[in-house]
Amino acid sequence: MSTSIHQRQQLQPHLHHPHLSSPSSISPRNPPNWQRPMSIFGRTGLLILLTLMVVVGVLLPTMRMRMPDGLSSRTSVSKWRDYTLAQAAEFVGKNGTVIVCAVSQPYLPFLNNWLISIARQKHQDKVLVIAEDYATLYTINQKWPGHAVLVPPAPDAQTAHKFGSMGFFNFTSRRPRHLLNILELGYNVMYNDVDMVWLADPFPYLQGDHDVYFTDDMTAVKPLNHSHDLPPPGKKGRTYICSCMIFMRPTSRAKLVMKKWIEELQAQPWSKAKKANDQPAFNWALNRTAGEVDLYLLHQAAFPTGGLYFKNKTWVQETKGKHVIIHNNYITGFEKKIKRFQEYGLWFVDDHAQESPLGKI
Repeated sequence: MSTSIHQRQQLQPHLHHPHLSSPSSISPRNPPNWQRPMSIFGRTGLLILLTLMVVVGVLLPTMRMRMPDGLSSRTSVSKWRDYTLAQAAEFVGKNGTVIVCAVSQPYLPFLNNWLISIARQKHQDKVLVIAEDYATLYTINQKWPGHAVLVPPAPDAQTAHKFGSMGFFNFTSRRPRHLLNILELGYNVMYNDVDMVWLADPFPYLQGDHDVYFTDDMTAVKPLNHSHDLPPPGKKGRTYICSCMIFMRPTSRAKLVMKKWIEELQAQPWSKAKKANDQPAFNWALNRTAGEVDLYLLHQAAFPTGGLYFKNKTWVQETKGKHVIIHNNYITGFEKKIKRFQEYGLWFVDDHAQESPLGKI
């Protein structure tokens, strides 16, 4: 007898019903008119089940996308909070090189602009963003999983972007420690500030097998065949090398420069009277290790300072086609930097955000 549990529960109190006097009256071919149960294996049941599956398939991803900060669960928050520099470097540095920047939330538009320029040179997969606040960490890893890491403790995100402030000093002074740690892991490392734009692939310009490569921050025009040695000290007794663009190989000598940089920062802390930043300490580190380390000054025409590129139109015309990475320095303030980039056709995020691994943020 083929009958459902529901049928049994309904039929037992009515065994005397006339329709039950014959077994044929409740057979599958002739069920009672007053009780026709629906099985999930029938046509109607399967249709309902299929409809539910479609609804769940459409709504569930939408619900996840609407979670605050792009997080689908507490598990994902914990995952990125516990993500280590070693894990991140291994993820992005499969070819032995990591391109590093350090970013707090106010700099995200500049990060995206920089990433677009790198993506155009096909090097975006090497990029590791060192997030200096948890909001930035989660935002980047939600859109581009694995490409951001936070090395605790996180500095104060509200003050880290104000040039000359103690927060800015604390933000930038973490840089040599990050770079040293990546070198200790055995990777080549390129550091960039994110107010930079790549116009060409910089790696062919990293000639030879030197320990540390860097750019000059002086605006004085050099001959095209200038020396690649560390320039002579300036008026303050040190050089004026920019800490905005550095490439290093994982040698003991490159690590020595980073250790000396850390020591110089500790010896020259920020104060209201002397609003220090990390660049003088980097120059002192280079000057004091120059006899022990193989240093290489990159071509000025390829890696000009902003004070030259944006202010010397004659030089720009004379060196047209040679520019590789442009630094938007010698100017302060987010709005001013963006306006300058826009004027020179170097602000890509408004019209080309889809080229960034992060998309529009």
